[in-house]
Amino acid sequence: MWLLLHWVLNAIALLIVAHVVPGVSVSDPVAALVAAVLLGLANAVVKPILVLLTLPVTILTLGLFLLVINGLLFWAVSGLISGFEVRGFWSGVLGALVYSVLTALLWLLVRRQQGPAG
Repeated sequence: MWLLLHWVLNAIALLIVAHVVPGVSVSDPVAALVAAVLLGLANAVVKPILVLLTLPVTILTLGLFLLVINGLLFWAVSGLISGFEVRGFWSGVLGALVYSVLTALLWLLVRRQQGPAG
């Protein structure tokens, strides 16, 4: 149940990002759902490998290079799906940043509605 809810919240966040960030577009809710799954997989599988490989650069930039990794993953996923488009690296970085913040806020809102026992 929580996995399904998390998936839907990520898709909603992705639809909001498409309306807020210039250069990011989602054609329909189905594309948003597929993109949310692929973004989750990329963040779970590919991102830890990239973080490990770029650890010296990440340390030198005091963690700011993680924004580059997030933006590149966001941009790369858009190349795998026809209904999800990111039109450049900087749109990917801004889109990934807004997507992360929105996902966290939506999840916090859902958890708050559940109350302390949920």
